Amino acid sequence: MEKILKQDEIDALFQAAQVTSPEPFRPPEAKSNVVPYNFGRAGQISNEQMRAISMLNDLFARNLTHNLAAWLRSRFQVNLVSAEQISFNEFLMRIPEISYVASVRLEPLGALSVLQLDLALAPPIIDLLLGGDGKEGPLRELTDIEEAILVSVVEIICRELTSAWQSVGLSFNFEHRQMQTQVARIMSVNERTLCLSFEIRMPQGSGLLNLAFPAVVANTILRRLTSDWGRHRRHAPETRARLETAAKRIRFGGSLQLPTVRIAAREIEDLQPGSLLRLGLSTSVAAEWRVAGQRVASAQAMRHGVHRAACLQSSVKEGDA
Repeated sequence: MEKILKQDEIDALFQAAQVTSPEPFRPPEAKSNVVPYNFGRAGQISNEQMRAISMLNDLFARNLTHNLAAWLRSRFQVNLVSAEQISFNEFLMRIPEISYVASVRLEPLGALSVLQLDLALAPPIIDLLLGGDGKEGPLRELTDIEEAILVSVVEIICRELTSAWQSVGLSFNFEHRQMQTQVARIMSVNERTLCLSFEIRMPQGSGLLNLAFPAVVANTILRRLTSDWGRHRRHAPETRARLETAAKRIRFGGSLQLPTVRIAAREIEDLQPGSLLRLGLSTSVAAEWRVAGQRVASAQAMRHGVHRAACLQSSVKEGDA
């Protein structure tokens, strides 16, 4: 017996079906990972540039250690501490109130850089140069005589910088000492500078040597260092082995031919099939085996089964000798 549903029962079934029916599949919305951009970190030194800068300044530190130690006749150690890009204003804030600050001109760019040396190093250095034992002294301003003595040390630092940085074509020329109020005029306080910091250790004292280069010099240095580093960088042994194996499968065009001769134009004009062309070469002259147009060795045409072959008689060096 068939059951006939009433209208209210049919409506109840439709409502139940709509409630239990699964919702259509909707792909999850892709969430964008938005990170605030820090414009202050723009132009940061890359790892490759940092390696190149470290190698160059390690050479400067070693040379300065050796030369100043021999000149002062005392233990003198210089180590690279950091290399970073900061604003010139931040560099100025790091300079102690009592410090030795000098301007250094970089040629051929004609730009000025800043050299800052902790005055805690001045008393032992001056004492050594005056024949003493390098005793540590109080932190104070220098007298005119002491400043003249310390200038000779700064000039040696500039000379060693020039020697170490000759690969980038820069020469460091000491100008004069700058007062604290004058340093801010060397370059814009908002200019981004390359700051190099070295630690100097002596038996009776220690301190920092800081260098600040303007943006035009920093960009030139980084560009040249990166290109030199990339040009002199060597591949790993495994990579070199794979490259050599792949290179050995490359095919080059080769030919076995007689040496070049000069033939009169009339002889070439009168050539006919069966004509005898005199080359003017002795019968003892061997042919040349050339690869990609370059002479490799002298050789003699031979037969190897049903194929042609070349029997090498001398190498290039032996033939040229």
